Amino acid sequence: MSHRSDTLPVPSGKTRSQVLRDRSIYTRLLEVTRHLQQTVREHFVQLMSRQGLLQERRHTQAIREQEALLSRLLCQMIDLLQSGATSGLELQVPLPSGDSRGDVRYGQGTQLSGQPDPVPQLSDCEAAFVSRDLSNRGTDISALYRSSFQDYNAYQKDKYHKDKNTLGFINLGTSENKLCIDLMAERLQESDMNCVEETLLQCPDWRGQPFLREEVARFLTYYCRAPARLDPENVVVLNGCCSVFSALAMVLCDPGEAFLVPTPFYGGFAFSSRLYAKVQLIPVHLESKITAINTYPFQLTVDKLEEALLEARLQGKNVRGLVLTNPQNPLGDIYSPDLLMKYLEFAKRHDLHVIIDEIYMLSVFDESITFHSVLSMESLPDRSRTHVIWGTSKDFGISGFRFGALYTHNKEVASVVSAFGYLHSISGITQHKLCQLLQNTEWIDKVYLPTNRFRLREAHKYVTAKLKALEIPFHNRGSGLYVWINLKKYLDPCTFEEEQLLYRRFLDHKLLLSCGKAYMCKEPGWFRLIFADELPRLKLAMRRFCDVLEEQKQDLIVKQLEDAMRE
Repeated sequence: MSHRSDTLPVPSGKTRSQVLRDRSIYTRLLEVTRHLQQTVREHFVQLMSRQGLLQERRHTQAIREQEALLSRLLCQMIDLLQSGATSGLELQVPLPSGDSRGDVRYGQGTQLSGQPDPVPQLSDCEAAFVSRDLSNRGTDISALYRSSFQDYNAYQKDKYHKDKNTLGFINLGTSENKLCIDLMAERLQESDMNCVEETLLQCPDWRGQPFLREEVARFLTYYCRAPARLDPENVVVLNGCCSVFSALAMVLCDPGEAFLVPTPFYGGFAFSSRLYAKVQLIPVHLESKITAINTYPFQLTVDKLEEALLEARLQGKNVRGLVLTNPQNPLGDIYSPDLLMKYLEFAKRHDLHVIIDEIYMLSVFDESITFHSVLSMESLPDRSRTHVIWGTSKDFGISGFRFGALYTHNKEVASVVSAFGYLHSISGITQHKLCQLLQNTEWIDKVYLPTNRFRLREAHKYVTAKLKALEIPFHNRGSGLYVWINLKKYLDPCTFEEEQLLYRRFLDHKLLLSCGKAYMCKEPGWFRLIFADELPRLKLAMRRFCDVLEEQKQDLIVKQLEDAMRE
């Protein structure tokens, strides 16, 4: 990925449109090369598995060198193609030289003695491809991690700072609420937050400290408007909502089994379900176009759930559950109690678990909208198979606390998910601070929530006004920290390949967004834009956003003129 802040260079004798098409070629070639890399890696893994440990140790030095060389060449190709796909520069691939004996060597630096040449040292990329240290599973995790977080890691190394790094990345891709850091910092510095007791310094109850689970049950009873007091014994606390989701995937599914998930959906589910559990996510594709069936964009209906479930079962897949996010991410839609009941009844008919992520439940800033938690329902079609996730990362803007809570009426599920606390628990001191934060409902109701909602409204108003001025369609909802925007008019042709090129152009301008393909959106051209940021940084981000779209627009005009001349 390029980290330059300047625009795409145009070599002499080439138009910007030609360079853009070159980038498209590079991107297609990059995808093919990555596929080749994965195919060859799997071949080596299978070969090594068949040969066994003793035979692997007897591999000749020549075979080891060939494997390392193949790995190095493929990784060099990928690195160069990534550079070429974002810079438009010509590629110069270094080629190995061979002597009369058929040995493959790297340039002039190889040894000419009768001793075997040392195996070239592998880079991180190469180590993930041919590793004698990682297991097959470890190699898969390495590839998954790189594909999921490559650009986020680049942002972490080069963050924008108003004084120290004005040319750094601005992140409008990661859903974090940065609007009330002042309020939260002030609250966390109050005297009741500072406690160092013996019990907080020792190993905790793996389900979460009893005082925190009691407070979470009380908090959810109050803010979810539960008809009866929720039971602390049904609460499990882990280090983040993704940890909770991953644990649920582990205990509700066997490897290869699946959940239904309406798309577009939060991309973190895909990473969390694959990391440990190896659970498939089967998309229930929703469409933006309003039709006789879709009365509003991206409408989720029971018929669509039924169709996706039937198709999955015809393919031999064992579907174990349905995953919902309410308010929805990235759409911002809020499910009414009637809709929730229909989805729950569908799940009961088919013996499916329902996992409902309500992590944005207090981030509804449109005063005309009322959020209804599934925990507010008087009766549930299948209490023992309905599981709710909530955390403080979004509503309170403290994602760094790594707190996520599960509430389930199923004692067996709660008990087994608690086992993951051995690996994924939160420090005792952090649990104390969280308890103090959640129990002060007077401060939450009178200070924090009104201020947070006001600031969310103002930031949303600013961003959507910019989008309207640019005549960019967007999914206008009053919840969450994001806007789901439609940039299809900047893609020609409108394909996921062109979507990726536009995404890379944003990166060239040090702006991180999330593209629709990461959310398994069926239609190319959609992006998620986070607006919950302080106004000066948000304004700069939107200037970069507009600059990218203006460049893209000019390139499309040139391309259309060239196409017209050829006709």
